[in-house]
Amino acid sequence: MKYKIIGLIILFVLSLNAKAQSQEDLQNAFVQSYSQENEGKYSEAIQTLVKYYSEDSYEINLRMAWLNYLSGLYTESISYYQRSIHLRPLSIEARLGLTYPAAAVGNWAQVILQYKDILKIAPNNYTANLRLGQIYLSRKEYQAASRYLELLINQYPFTYDVMISTAWNYFYEGKLRKAKILFQKVLLIYPKDESAVLGLSKIK
Repeated sequence: MKYKIIGLIILFVLSLNAKAQSQEDLQNAFVQSYSQENEGKYSEAIQTLVKYYSEDSYEINLRMAWLNYLSGLYTESISYYQRSIHLRPLSIEARLGLTYPAAAVGNWAQVILQYKDILKIAPNNYTANLRLGQIYLSRKEYQAASRYLELLINQYPFTYDVMISTAWNYFYEGKLRKAKILFQKVLLIYPKDESAVLGLSKIK
C-alpha cells in the first residue's frame, strides 16, 4: 500500500512537470510567432503554432485566425474566427477580427452582422457604431447611418473620424448648418483636411 501511494505521488509530480513544460513550449511558440509576424513571415508563424493547435483553445484559434488573414487565407481565417466566437460567445475582439477577412472577400452581410452582434453585447462600442455608420453612409442610406453616428458624435464630439463621417451624413441629409459646423470643427484638428475643405466648398 505504501509503495502504491508513493507511485501515485510520483505520477502526479511527473504530470505537473509535463504540464509546466507544455505551457512553456506554448509560450515560446507564441513568442516565436510574434517575431515571425513582425518579419512578415506569416506562413512560418502559422507553422510554428499549428503543432500546438487545439480546437478547444480560444487563444490559439484567435491567433491562427489573425495569421491566416495576414497570409491572405481568408476562408481559413474566417473559420478560425468563427471557432473563437463559438468558444467565447461574448468575445468582441473575435467578432471585430472576423470583419477583416469577411470584408476582404466582399461578404459585407457578414461584416454588418458581426458589428450588430457586437452592439448587442456592448451597445456603445466605438468601432462597431462607427463602421456601421460609415457603411450605411457609403450606401447612401443616411437615415440608417444617422442611428449610429448620432450616438458617436455625442460620445466623441471632437474625434476626427466621427466628426467627418457625421458631417457628410448631415450634408447628404440636407442638414447643411450642422454639416458646416462639423466641417469647421474638423479643421481645428487638421486645418488642411481635404474632405472638410471640400464639404465647406459645397455649402453656400
